[in-house]
Amino acid sequence: MSSTPSVKQYKALGDEVWKSKVDKINAELFTLTYGSMVVQLVKDFEDYGEVNKQLEKMGYNIGQRMIEDFLARSGIGRCSEFRDTAEAISKVGFKMFLNITPTVTNWSSDYKEFSLVFDENPLTDFVELPDEALEGGLWYSNVYCGVLRGALEMVQMQVEAHFVSDSLRGDDSTEIRVKLVRYLEEEVPVGED
Repeated sequence: MSSTPSVKQYKALGDEVWKSKVDKINAELFTLTYGSMVVQLVKDFEDYGEVNKQLEKMGYNIGQRMIEDFLARSGIGRCSEFRDTAEAISKVGFKMFLNITPTVTNWSSDYKEFSLVFDENPLTDFVELPDEALEGGLWYSNVYCGVLRGALEMVQMQVEAHFVSDSLRGDDSTEIRVKLVRYLEEEVPVGED
């Protein structure tokens, strides 16, 4: 077996972790709780752009904590290339936490940017956005972008992530674009030279 796992190996690992190493919660409870949180944010901020920022910020904080659980449960070491990172996110990360596997596609020529295309999105079950939210630019699942940014930052990758399309908004597919901005330097905590 090579040191770089193949797509099939990531898929098998994601399936194994989901089946045996993850505590599960009721999907409807999760979806409805998330929906209630989004509704409260809309009430609190009355500005869909600000709601998008708050969802991304929440996701960032969640991602910074989820990466520890992801690494411990999956046993995945440092990925050698950004392409491996994308496959690990799709086949292991999303599978482990949400039991979905978005497709990694639309790579840039320098392999520093890719898309995650979702066939399903558990956050949007039972959800229909009002016209006002659509017109106001709400990205209902924007928490995903923050989770990606927060988790990858913790493993020394600065990324940008944003929604390109969302089937909840009437688009044909749900797509998040992820761009590697730069690799971060390992920082030694102050006083530990």
